[in-house]
Amino acid sequence: MVQAGRFITLEGGEGAGKSTQTGLLAQALCDLGRPVLRTREPGGSPGSELLRGILLGGTIEWSAQAETLLHFAARAEHVAKTIRPALAAGMWVVCDRFYDSTLAYQGYGQGADLDLIAAQIGLLGLVPDLTLVLNVSAPVAAERLAGRGGASDRYERRDADFHARVNEGFRRIAAADPARCAVVDADMDLQTVHGRIMRAIGERLAV
Repeated sequence: MVQAGRFITLEGGEGAGKSTQTGLLAQALCDLGRPVLRTREPGGSPGSELLRGILLGGTIEWSAQAETLLHFAARAEHVAKTIRPALAAGMWVVCDRFYDSTLAYQGYGQGADLDLIAAQIGLLGLVPDLTLVLNVSAPVAAERLAGRGGASDRYERRDADFHARVNEGFRRIAAADPARCAVVDADMDLQTVHGRIMRAIGERLAV
């Protein structure tokens, strides 16, 4: 009998270090003998990656509702084609962003209807076993973003007020669902943050 997989998501605003920590976590779980799939949103399947390019790299300023639905279209495809099959095969799925990002960015950040987002979340029928919310201060986030180089995406280019609303949104999300969400202070160096993530997983899940 195949043992059920686990679904872990990493969330947070720009400069929180999600992509780096997703990679470190996936490797650590592999080292512990767990079968791991690392993925991301928007993206994670061919159709979803196509929508990622439209959402992050496009020049169209979508309405908040339209942008919300585009994210959920990408997510529905990602769940159907990538996440559910991996979980059914007993894998630990580690995902850089999931539906909490839509709630934070489009809901709290852009003013999309929170009830619309909640309805779309319900339609997915998939809740992470654990969501790690990486909380980073504005000065540290700004320093990290300045050091990245390369072109910024549509969300990174938004103003400080937008990012403040997004970060407040993540704090509210975590406070509203403490059984699922673990807040991790992400201001420190990457190995310190990784250690905090591994402690949270050890406390919440049987690794």
